[in-house]
Amino acid sequence: MSSQSDPRDWKNANKQNTARLAKWTFAWVITMAIANFGPIYLWQQQAITALAIGINFIIGIGMIMANRRQLLGLDELQQKIQLHAMGLSLGVGLIVGLSYSNLDTTNLISGHAEISHLVIIMSLSYLVGIILGHRKYQ
Repeated sequence: MSSQSDPRDWKNANKQNTARLAKWTFAWVITMAIANFGPIYLWQQQAITALAIGINFIIGIGMIMANRRQLLGLDELQQKIQLHAMGLSLGVGLIVGLSYSNLDTTNLISGHAEISHLVIIMSLSYLVGIILGHRKYQ
């Protein structure tokens, strides 16, 4: 039996990929908070704000690459569940986001359409997609 077909190797690689993704995600969230709250509480210079946003952007690229690596390390069923959940999240995000933006631009809602609301909707629809996928296939 080759080491590549050893289930322990796959399990360890999956754990490492998941841990790597968690670290990149944590770093991205922290740099996002710094980029958003730094100009309010820590500094006043736009150059520092631009640098913080740039660092957040670069960390975000690292997070995307870690996510890709994690997805490619999954088995076919897990990849299928992820693909369906991501498709649901993209579709819901697009339809809800554009409708929400139209409500704002036409002044049919009193508040402003905030991207954070869309992120929450997309996250929840992704979570629902993962749950439904696991229920369907397992």
